[in-house]
Amino acid sequence: MTQDLQGKRALVTGASGALGAAIARRLAADGAHVLLHGNSRPDAVQLLADEIRAAGGSAEPCVFNLSDDAATAAAVAQMLSAGAVQLIVNNAGIHDDAVFPGMKPEQWYGVIDVSLHGFFRVTQPLLLPMLRTRWGRIINVSSVAALSGNRGQVNYAAAKGGLNSATKALSLEVASRGVTVNAIAPGIIDSPMATSSFDAETIKRLVPAQRAGTPQDVAALAGFLASPAAGYITGQVISVNGGLY
Repeated sequence: MTQDLQGKRALVTGASGALGAAIARRLAADGAHVLLHGNSRPDAVQLLADEIRAAGGSAEPCVFNLSDDAATAAAVAQMLSAGAVQLIVNNAGIHDDAVFPGMKPEQWYGVIDVSLHGFFRVTQPLLLPMLRTRWGRIINVSSVAALSGNRGQVNYAAAKGGLNSATKALSLEVASRGVTVNAIAPGIIDSPMATSSFDAETIKRLVPAQRAGTPQDVAALAGFLASPAAGYITGQVISVNGGLY
């Protein structure tokens, strides 16, 4: 690990999950002060903050409902009271799967609200202060479902596909100010969410690497994209999928 992010403040949404926690640990190990967003599991982000601090890093929990405009605005204002947030990882997302003919409106709107509207709610108000520092990293966690589709996940694919397009468009607006915007599209990652959907034999059949990825595989790419070494990479959707297409 390096200290490339020393003095930078980073927000990781959905930090209570396996993927968000791994990314937060990586950014903290690289020197960032990490704001750990959670909502339904506040104890998990508090424990993660304690773990990061015990390992010599810097972190604090930041609990709010990403689907609530007012709650998110208040939380963002509180973050900015301590200075610009120069690194945003939009990782929060939910699944609510159903085949499209049987999908309920709340399943459609709920999934899109967290992944896509959540990206807007936190990134838009944090952007101008970031731009003023002339350095920033926005990393959006997408999914293989947005690139190749997945049965029962029309809502999820639509949400993450919108995030991919937003990544490309926003990257054009901010590149001249030293801010990069990229998306990571994980494939099958070893987590409670994935293991409930894919058994070991299915993973071997689908994935050329013959295994599920780990949260650390994704965090390694997030750490690189956040680093100074990735300053000329922007507007990209990069897959971490063991060859799955």
